[in-house]
Amino acid sequence: MDIGAAKMIGAGLAVVALLGVGIGIGNIFATLISAIARNPEAKKDVFGVAMLGFALTEAVALFALLISFLILFN
Repeated sequence: MDIGAAKMIGAGLAVVALLGVGIGIGNIFATLISAIARNPEAKKDVFGVAMLGFALTEAVALFALLISFLILFN
């Protein structure tokens, strides 16, 4: 197997984590909309927690992309 092919396969496997990130972000915002629909007065409290969850979930996506780029370009 060529080293370039192995790099492509490794980078593709590193990006598989983005599937979970997409599901997680969708779940966070679906729950946020549901919580605000049930109790609109709690928007201030719930929104901050949702943004924290979004930021932490998005960090996983950035790490996965970083690892993928490191595999490809090193």
